[in-house]
Amino acid sequence: MCHVTGISGQYPLVQNMTVTEGGTVNMTCRVEYNDNTSLQWSNPAQQTLFFGDKKALRDNRIELMHASWSELTISISDVTLTDEGMYTCSLFTMPVRTAKAYLTVLGVPEKPEIDGLTKPALEGDQITLTCMTQGSKPAADLRWFRNEKEVKGAKEVNASGKTFTVRSSLQLHVDRNDDGVAYTCKVDHVALTQMPQQATEVLEVHYAPHVKIINSLVVPQEGQYLKLECMSKGNPSPDPVMWTKDGGELPDLDRMIVEGRELTFTSLNKTDNGTYRCEASNHLGTSSAEYVLYVYDPNAIGQHGTDHALIGGVVAVVVFVTLCLVIVLGRYLARHKGTYLTNEAKGADDAPDADTAIINAEGNHAHAEEKKEYFI
Repeated sequence: MCHVTGISGQYPLVQNMTVTEGGTVNMTCRVEYNDNTSLQWSNPAQQTLFFGDKKALRDNRIELMHASWSELTISISDVTLTDEGMYTCSLFTMPVRTAKAYLTVLGVPEKPEIDGLTKPALEGDQITLTCMTQGSKPAADLRWFRNEKEVKGAKEVNASGKTFTVRSSLQLHVDRNDDGVAYTCKVDHVALTQMPQQATEVLEVHYAPHVKIINSLVVPQEGQYLKLECMSKGNPSPDPVMWTKDGGELPDLDRMIVEGRELTFTSLNKTDNGTYRCEASNHLGTSSAEYVLYVYDPNAIGQHGTDHALIGGVVAVVVFVTLCLVIVLGRYLARHKGTYLTNEAKGADDAPDADTAIINAEGNHAHAEEKKEYFI
């Protein structure tokens, strides 16, 4: 990165430069028109580095790259933070003309370190992970990742001379879902374009077991093969698991085979009916699950299926007939209610109360009958 300063002609032209600590930078001073006048480079302490092609300062890191009447280029290797500052190129005319170039040195952040991790952590613990990096200039940025997903931490920056120490904290409420999760702290900095810096810690969480039983048959029948699997999850792993029937030991180990977490029945019969319990433990606790086994007669299952279908059909017919009756009755009541209200309304105009209105309505009705005419 650079910026040109100076005026063309009998004036020196220079560029601001940026270099990473430990790197190499070339400082160039040019003159478009020069009448054989010498050029000189001096450092921020105003010490002469080169006068023309003559080295003036004993520093093995500084070398001459090119010297002529129109250009003086020097090289500074293994750059340190102390090399940062304003460099001056002088053209020895009358009067002396100068141009200044600022050298910026980037401090490379050290590889980050993560502290605060307890191994193993217990489910329910509150822990704080702290990531720290030193030596950055300007101050680096720290980013946290839970596996591949970025999470937000709390950043703190402290100056230490020309460089900065940066810390970032991440607070965690640990649960079993954090077991085996990788927490990574990455350093972002302009000086790390080709050398990413990061640290990773994998969280180990101990937690009490959780148990459930998975069965291989929905409707177990006599003579069938049945497998019950005790799915137990915990850390440390709760091995082995213990199987019991109705609170006691398994009665028939010839047909009931226990292998690892599995309980297998080679051929079911009615004597296998009962409550089977699987229990798993580790130093943090115990968990259990139960499975109630009822072995069906294959022949009875088919008969029950027919009976159920017949009953279902009868129920459907009864419900349909009931709905029809309700609809008919509702329509009948609605029509008669409307007639009553109409007759009552006929005598309501001149009546002082509801009873008088009804009597008037009946009288009007009788009067109407009297006025009927018959044609023969």
